[in-house]
Formats: sequence, structure tokens, C-alpha cells
Amino acid sequence: MVTKEEVLKVLSAVEDPEIRRNLVELGMVRNLKIEGGHVVFDLALTTLACPLKDQIVAQAREAVFALDGVTAVDVGVVEMSDGKEQGLATHLNRIGNVIAVMSGKGGVGKSLVAGLLAVALKGEGLSVGILDADITGPSIPKMFFPDQPRLTGSPLGVLPVRTGLGIEIMSMNLLLPHQDDPVIWRGPLLGKAIQQFWEEIIWGSLDYLVVDLPPGTSDASLTVMQSFPLEGVILVTSPQDLAGMVVKKAAKMARHMKVPILGLLENMSYVICPDTGRKLEVFGPSHAQEMAREIGGPLLGRLPIDPDITRLCDAGRIEEYQTDILAPVAKQLASRVLSTEMSPDG
Repeated sequence: MVTKEEVLKVLSAVEDPEIRRNLVELGMVRNLKIEGGHVVFDLALTTLACPLKDQIVAQAREAVFALDGVTAVDVGVVEMSDGKEQGLATHLNRIGNVIAVMSGKGGVGKSLVAGLLAVALKGEGLSVGILDADITGPSIPKMFFPDQPRLTGSPLGVLPVRTGLGIEIMSMNLLLPHQDDPVIWRGPLLGKAIQQFWEEIIWGSLDYLVVDLPPGTSDASLTVMQSFPLEGVILVTSPQDLAGMVVKKAAKMARHMKVPILGLLENMSYVICPDTGRKLEVFGPSHAQEMAREIGGPLLGRLPIDPDITRLCDAGRIEEYQTDILAPVAKQLASRVLSTEMSPDG
């Protein structure tokens, strides 16, 4: 007997001719049902007047018919919402979980943690994207791409850039002519840009979207916490008491906004001497465990100062960095996706 997984697999080989992304990735396959060898599903189009409607439906039907055990295929066509209240791409996207990486303090490694978390989640077989919400100081593209990539658009919206491992990325730096061009905007424009990254980017189907927040507890963080369906935030700190004090502000903001704190990660915790293997806490002793208790979340791990991180990030090759520190976090988050898929309501 044919399964839903088999049907979705063959439909993932059928692309929308305009967007050049597959139907499953774009969230266009709806109401899939299988009764014996009879497969029924709807294709959601932006408009029923789509000139390529017949072509898309025919290719989808043909792909499913080719499966062993399929005796009949019925394909319906439905129209997506008109997008007047939200960006049109919102109705193409199927994002399962959204996690923000936050600190309040600048320079503690939020972008590094966001990047490594996305890589770890990808290593668990999940579909992942990164929304770089640091509009005035974006660094995510630099860590993932040796050369500045270019965004591509479609009649439906803008497509994020895809990394070597398949992580989808959207960042203000992808819109600038040069990486070092400044963005000199006031607060309301920053919030609007972040909202557009959420509503007008064709993310498609993602298990997790990681949002890299800038320092502070104002416009950008407020926009994300008020407008995004956050599963929670991961807080990043470093060993200094000053950093800890500011991170506690971010934790209080999250609690005030009723956003769950998924845990705390300490960056730059120590360095390993290459000649002796001795662990040195160059920024002082860690207070991570104590701080985790204070903010009401688990300690997720401690990242070292590692020259390999700097070298690979500067070369746009962060996906090559090997670390097991975030693996338990990624496994736990992956298990949530699996449990949702296995749920009768999922």
C-alpha cells in the first residue's frame, strides 16, 4: 500500500516552473488522503487564474500515478489567501518552529551560536533556515558563504539563499551592493524590515527557523517577540559579570513577553592550550550554571575560544566546523519535530 511519505517524496520532485522550488517545499500540497490505491490531494495556488495551473496539476498527477499500487489520483486546486493582511509569501510558507537566539549584550557570539545551531539541526536531518534580524550589523552571510551570494526573486516573493548544506538564509547583507555598506535607519524601519523578512520571503517548508537577534531589548527583539510564533529563545552569554548582567535583562524581557527560555549557552568559556592541553578560563571563572538557575532555564553548554571557529567563519565555511556541544540541543529539538509528525493531530 502506498504511503503519504512516498507520495510526498515524488511530489518533492515536481517544481513550480516560476519559482523553481518543489511543491512540498513551498507548502502547496494540502489535504493529502490515501484510501487503498486512491490518492487525493489539493494543490494550493496563489490564484486560480494561474496560467501554469494545468501544467503543475498534470505533472503532480503523473508523478503520483507512477508509484506502485496507485490506481487513481484526484488533484483539486485551491486558492491561497489574497495576502492583503500579510505578505503573499506567508501563505506559501510552512514553518514548524521558530527559535530566537538572543543576548541583550553585543559581542558574545549570538550569530555564531545561531549558525552552529542551524548546522546541528541540519545534521539531524531537519530542514532549517536562518533569519538574520541584525539589520544594521548582519554577519550570518559572511560565515556561510565564501563569496557574496545574490538573492533571486519571483512573482511571488524573494527566495532566501541556500548554503552548501541546504540551510536557507535571509539577511540584509544579501540586499546590499557591498558587504561593508552601512544601513543607517531609525528603529521603525528596522522593525519593518524584519517583518518583511518573515512575510515576504519564500521560506517554503521548514522544520526550524532560527532568528539571529541583534543586541538590545528594543525594536528588533520586540518585533520578533510580538509578531513571530516563537517556540522560545536561547540566551547567549560569556563569563564576564558585565555580560551576565545584560543577559539577565534579555531574560526578563522574554519572561515579560511570555516567551519560553529554552536555555543558556556560554560562549568564549575557555581556551585549550595546544601544547599542554590545559584548559584556561581567560575571561575568568564560569558563572553559567548559576546564571541558568537565575533565568530559569537549563545550561545548554559552554563553547570554547577556538581558532578554527574564527578561521572557518572568516572563510565562509562555518558548516565545516566540528563540535558536539550543540548536538544534544539539536537532538532534543529534532525529537519535538518527530513527535509532532507521529501525533494523530500532526
